[in-house]
Amino acid sequence: MKIYDELVARGLIAQVTDEDEIKELVNNGKAVFYIGFDPTADSLHVGHFMALCLMKRLQMAGNKPIALIGGGTGHIGDPSGRTDMRSMMTAEQIQHNCDCFKKQMSRFIEFGEGKAQMVNNADWLLKLNYVDLLREVGACFSVNNMLRAECYKQRMEKGLSFLEFNYMIMQSYDFYHLFKEYGCNMQFGGDDQWSNMLGGTELIRKKLGKDAYAMTITLLLNSEGKKMGKTVGGAVWLDPNKTSPYDFYQYWRNVGDKDVLKCIRMLTFLPLEEIDKMDAWEGNQLNTAKEILAYELTKIVHGEEEAEKAQAAARAIFAGGASHEGMPSTALEDSDFTDGKIGLLAMMVKANLSASNGEARRLVQQGGVSVNDQKITDPSFALSKEDFENDVIVKKGKKVYHKFTI
Repeated sequence: MKIYDELVARGLIAQVTDEDEIKELVNNGKAVFYIGFDPTADSLHVGHFMALCLMKRLQMAGNKPIALIGGGTGHIGDPSGRTDMRSMMTAEQIQHNCDCFKKQMSRFIEFGEGKAQMVNNADWLLKLNYVDLLREVGACFSVNNMLRAECYKQRMEKGLSFLEFNYMIMQSYDFYHLFKEYGCNMQFGGDDQWSNMLGGTELIRKKLGKDAYAMTITLLLNSEGKKMGKTVGGAVWLDPNKTSPYDFYQYWRNVGDKDVLKCIRMLTFLPLEEIDKMDAWEGNQLNTAKEILAYELTKIVHGEEEAEKAQAAARAIFAGGASHEGMPSTALEDSDFTDGKIGLLAMMVKANLSASNGEARRLVQQGGVSVNDQKITDPSFALSKEDFENDVIVKKGKKVYHKFTI
């Protein structure tokens, strides 16, 4: 099966501008494509996971990825799919986040001469002269067409700032610049980016003539993938210091029955023939499918050793075993104790099981927290140092376990 047909079979392709031309480029390793990542945090999350896996698949087929970090567009924020304006970041914050992204992406994509490239649109966007940009690019955009774009319609009721209105022009200019300077002939993005992507394609054709070709493809579930990045406990990050390999494993182990095979097909590198056989699975077999999904994705992000440890820990907990190896843990220090004791709320906040004392208090009062299998409803509950002679296991809800030691 050719790579383009495989992408379709895995459910990754939603819309394209010229399918025959795109198939020719992708299947023959002639695509130089980019996907953009806004540096809004110091770690990628599972909402980026699909894009990273797609880049890996296409690189394995001989195509060249460009990872575009939005160091320039990050100065104004993207209104796509949003109903509020993103907060401003400093140049130092943006650069720090860009550095973190490259380190994480290197686990998925092979960078180097003749391989993948990472570029930062701050390198060209921040140097633009406003009047020159208006002369060169402004005339290529119809305000009427821009206002019909879904990403702007969502913001019109609450008020669309001129700052945000410029985002489509900036993203379009990115593709135009990458086409001219890097030979980039294809762009990928989520369905919420479709209007912005078309803007880039049209800009290239208007500036360089209709013989200049540039393609756009959207990922079927990229916007849904962004939703994947949020759970009750907060974002599921790819950085192990933010989301432990165990919690990452558990996140995928707990996907819904109706989503598990879809996720296996889209996100793992298991052969499609093997996945197709799972379509008939039901009942307890779906739990096996969830284990396969969780193990495969944890292995991709954190390595085989961490995946083995996370799976062993999850199975031990499910079976009521005593082994806590691989479970996320927090080591308490003397300074965490007052008069030899530490409150449960303080423990939860320290371990990022809750964002604040108030949130932890509500969880406890609602009966959602257990300590060593004992449900705790008193928010003033505290433990002494002697209680930590053995591991203390705090359970939040039905699925989140955390080990505390001194």
